[in-house]
Amino acid sequence: MARQNSLITFTGKLGNIIGYERNGKYFLRSAPEKVRQTPATRRAARRFGMISRKAALIRKAIYGEMDILCDSGHINRLNRTLIKSAGDHTAINGFRFNEHAGIDRFLSMAPRLFRNGILHFPAQSLLQHRDILSLEITVIVTHIDFKHDKVLHTETITMTVDNREDFKGMDVPLEMSHAGTRIVTLQVRGMHKDGPARNKSFFAADIIAVKEAQIPVFFSKQSIPQQAFPDRGGPMGDVCKAAVLTVIKRE
Repeated sequence: MARQNSLITFTGKLGNIIGYERNGKYFLRSAPEKVRQTPATRRAARRFGMISRKAALIRKAIYGEMDILCDSGHINRLNRTLIKSAGDHTAINGFRFNEHAGIDRFLSMAPRLFRNGILHFPAQSLLQHRDILSLEITVIVTHIDFKHDKVLHTETITMTVDNREDFKGMDVPLEMSHAGTRIVTLQVRGMHKDGPARNKSFFAADIIAVKEAQIPVFFSKQSIPQQAFPDRGGPMGDVCKAAVLTVIKRE
């Protein structure tokens, strides 16, 4: 195992050399001459590839709207989260793109997303930090079609809140009509007098809500033809003759 010390580092295979990252540091190792895979390892490799593509799609959808730097290990952390959950997208709820600080460093009460698309920030006393005069709050809403590997829609809303005054709360309406899995990310940056703080302890971006795509359910009525019943005569015979069974079938 050799460590990469150059200005330009890489991951992946380059000739017979493989570059990889571990705990924010980059290393090199030789590629094996021949790789023997069992059916189990092939299944694991396919599963890891599928999870990696999903994680990359999530990052692609959110990266372009963020104004902060992610920590060096966030890619592996996101992959591990999805692998442990067997690909359940809702497991990334609460994921931090900056492991050094979360939104709870600034907000004593987390916002809540209602079914009608209103993101409610409750009234609260904002947490105070030296030289932080205000908070820049950005809500990032993304809709992703994981089945076809597409980012369907992205929306951002940015607000600035005075950190020196009691926060009276606010309601932010979000666009909810798009299809796909909805991911809501909340970014908070501490602001100095002359601009945003550069210290990694004063900016955060957390995923605060994940809603899986809803699969429409259709119902249809199927009538079973009337069967012939023996003529027993009387009122009960008439009821039997007119009997028709209606079945609700779920497609």
